[in-house]
Amino acid sequence: MGSILEIEKLALDLTEQERATLAANLLNPLSGVLSDEDEGVAEALRRGAGLDADPGQSISLSELDSKSKAAVADVSKFIHKSPQTSLG
Repeated sequence: MGSILEIEKLALDLTEQERATLAANLLNPLSGVLSDEDEGVAEALRRGAGLDADPGQSISLSELDSKSKAAVADVSKFIHKSPQTSLG
């Protein structure tokens, strides 16, 4: 059996997708050991599995950035259109 360093070197030669799958597979059995009060790790693993099953669900970082900026602009327009009331 290889040492941790040898295993790490082999893992780093994998593609990003393969490393993500490997990480999820290694972390999943540890779910009882890991402290995850809000179940964030479990949610991340579920989402990762969903993306593995259907990669078409994903969007690029630039697409996310674009959508985020558009959402902020929409909220900003709404806030500025709302009537201002005074409490005096």
